[in-house]
Amino acid sequence: MPYVIGPACIADYSCVEVCPADCISPRPDDPGFEAAEQLYIDPTRCIDCEACVSACPVEAVYDITRMPAKLRDYPQINAEHFAGSQL
Repeated sequence: MPYVIGPACIADYSCVEVCPADCISPRPDDPGFEAAEQLYIDPTRCIDCEACVSACPVEAVYDITRMPAKLRDYPQINAEHFAGSQL
C-alpha cells in the first residue's frame, strides 16, 4: 500500500476525482458518503501514482514509508475499511 489517508482528511473528494485507479472510498455516490469522517485508500488497488497527494487540500495523504509515527495505525485503518466492505 503505497499511500494512506490519515485523520486530517476532510472527505472533500478532491483525491477521488484525480485517482486513475479508482481506489479511494467512499465515493460521492456511495451510500453513507455524507456521513463519512474521512476517505480511505484501498491497498490492493493503489498504483502509487501520487495524484492524490497533490490533490489533497489538507495534506492528509501519506506515502506509507514516510508516515509520521503518530499515524502508524492508519495503514491498517485504511485496509480494514475495504476488508469490511467485501464481506
